[in-house]
Amino acid sequence: MGLKVDIFPALQDNYGFILQDEASGRVAIIDAPEPRAITERLSALGLNRLDYILNTHWHPDHAGGNALLKKRYDAEIYGPHEVTRIAPLDHVLTPGVVFRLGETVLEVIDLGGHTLGHIGYYDRSGGQAFVADTIFPLGCGRLFEGTQEQMWGALKRIAELPDDTILYSAHEYTLSNLKFAESLGADLALSERGAKIRVMRERGEATVPSTVAEEKATNPFLVYPLQEKDFAAQAAKFGELRRAKDQF
Repeated sequence: MGLKVDIFPALQDNYGFILQDEASGRVAIIDAPEPRAITERLSALGLNRLDYILNTHWHPDHAGGNALLKKRYDAEIYGPHEVTRIAPLDHVLTPGVVFRLGETVLEVIDLGGHTLGHIGYYDRSGGQAFVADTIFPLGCGRLFEGTQEQMWGALKRIAELPDDTILYSAHEYTLSNLKFAESLGADLALSERGAKIRVMRERGEATVPSTVAEEKATNPFLVYPLQEKDFAAQAAKFGELRRAKDQF
């Protein structure tokens, strides 16, 4: 018994995630990007329930469907306090606590930077993490609210997870991220991954999820900062790269 994860497209380039604890049958979603896409996917999976909505941050393409989904399924909504800026929230989650989906334990991790209160959910026993807009295949989220130090801290926490940890990111940005990564110089690892990514996208396949090992080997927002000697230098290098990507 463990955690079943279903990934599906929503909105223009978002991904939605349906989680089902196999022992209890309880169902949750990570964020609520598009109510129609979510309800259709639940129906396609033969699920007539949604017990929990687990928000990662307040942006409308992540929390905008809270109210409608709560009304339809009477789901309980959890997330960081910042979500209340735009959407209903029943329970506030803070880094360091755990959320129990049946027998599955999800650790709430601090991923602030993209927004100040951004959180992620880590299924340690299953080796998977739901990281929303903090890290993407070959990329990372923009700094809309946090500092480069805060965002680098979040990325470093992800990099310190076991290498085989599966990372579920919330958007399909990989081709544009690949072009930026290649502009900085391509080694064998990036060239091989880039070739696979291009084939996947030509086939219409999702490039999410990825793994910690893949990102540490090829994601410039980890590769180059981790070459620096200390946290301050790493954060500065990260900030330099993030500004370059913003103008790319």
